[in-house]
Amino acid sequence: MNTDIDEGNRKQFKGKMNEEIPSRRVVLRGALAVGCGLLLPAALFGCDSKKKGEDSTGAAPAGSPATSADSAAPAANAKVSQASVQYQTQPKGEQKCGGCLHFIAESNTCKLVEGQISPDGWCILWAQKA
Repeated sequence: MNTDIDEGNRKQFKGKMNEEIPSRRVVLRGALAVGCGLLLPAALFGCDSKKKGEDSTGAAPAGSPATSADSAAPAANAKVSQASVQYQTQPKGEQKCGGCLHFIAESNTCKLVEGQISPDGWCILWAQKA
């Protein structure tokens, strides 16, 4: 008689566990939906192709002086810190700054990283010279 009660309790417990714990697929779909929901506005933020004061040809409006110093120019020339790209003065295997696409040998500098760069150094932005 006790075995019937125990068996009934087990079935009831298993049924409740299956109802309470969502499947892995459901959890992953939910995480994907939340992630896309958060990233979509960020991706679309810079999609406005027309800037204020520009016409459809992209030329500067009449009456505004044409200058070579654009507001986007400093951002294009901005370099990142050595710490942020995990720069180290020793190579990582065969990868070293001397063989990197971004390394400027004449001045021992980098196009992307600020400061003096050792030709034997390495960072996470390393890219093979073509």
